Amino acid sequence: MKTRGTSLNPHNRFQPIATDRDHDDGWYQDPEDEICPDSIATEVMDETVRSIISRNSSPDIPFEQSINPYRGCEHACIYCFARPSHAYWDMSPGLDFETRLVAKHNAAARLRETLDKPGYRVSPIALGMNTDAYQPIEREREITRDLLKVMCEYRHPVSLITKGALILRDLDLLADLARDQLCSVTISLTTLSNDLKRRMEPRTAAPATRLKMIERLREAGIPVGIIIGPVIPFINDHEIEAILEAAAHAGAEQAGWIMLRLPYELDELFQDWLQRHFPDRAGHVMNRIRDLRGGKSYDSTFGSRMTGQGPYSDLIRQRFRNKVRKLGLNTRKQGSLRTDLFRRPAGDQMALW
Repeated sequence: MKTRGTSLNPHNRFQPIATDRDHDDGWYQDPEDEICPDSIATEVMDETVRSIISRNSSPDIPFEQSINPYRGCEHACIYCFARPSHAYWDMSPGLDFETRLVAKHNAAARLRETLDKPGYRVSPIALGMNTDAYQPIEREREITRDLLKVMCEYRHPVSLITKGALILRDLDLLADLARDQLCSVTISLTTLSNDLKRRMEPRTAAPATRLKMIERLREAGIPVGIIIGPVIPFINDHEIEAILEAAAHAGAEQAGWIMLRLPYELDELFQDWLQRHFPDRAGHVMNRIRDLRGGKSYDSTFGSRMTGQGPYSDLIRQRFRNKVRKLGLNTRKQGSLRTDLFRRPAGDQMALW
């Protein structure tokens, strides 16, 4: 399916009844050619949320609070660990995740209400961790920009990770926060190959564009790093050194990596993608992934779920560290975002004076 990561829509694991469409009923068929379409339009639904900040207690994740402006992601990355979360909303982690999106239209208002609570404890908010805050629909909805405006108003620390070039639209807000050490950005850079990017991350910015994003962010005074996430055996693992070198040349100061994770329905989706795009090596890829996870496709154990275990994981770690050291990346400890500048702006009545 053109510009989509998958054409599958696996059954929702929380739904006890599965339904199948019969091709004989004419669904998805052209009245003349009787063929299935090669693409499908994006559907966006609005959600009025009662709360907006998610709390995290996982020792593998370096943040306590996060906000996701959208459910689902039009970027359509086949490897996205967030796909299974779509099942919680009675939708499929497959094609539904890419095409049936939910926009939290009142996110900024809920954030403001939360920050105004007397008992709120300031801690950096990670923006767009589950699904990309700068996916294509943000251009029209501007929910992420509205959230950043609130962050600026309250002088609240925020970090972002994205592979969307739309982040450059918000350089004014990000630079304002960065001047007070209230903002950092991580660019997800998984390949330098345009061909692999089109197969693996259909609606994301091109690799060259992401390098330009790093340059522009650095020029604006915004701390920027990269993450090679995920590293996929026999697919992009050979690019580690080249990716790090290109990122360092563009101005990145920090770098990290994550091994491919295949929780729940993502296992089926990724294996189908492998068979379609890399049938010659699909078996080798899955065998190596199982070697990393104790013979299984996925192991959620804290401490190893992000990197896997065994000789291959050790090799990737060693290669990464050696190249980072040669390039001078990660030489300075990444500065913590400040929390002491937080303020609650005056109310409407005070603003009249």
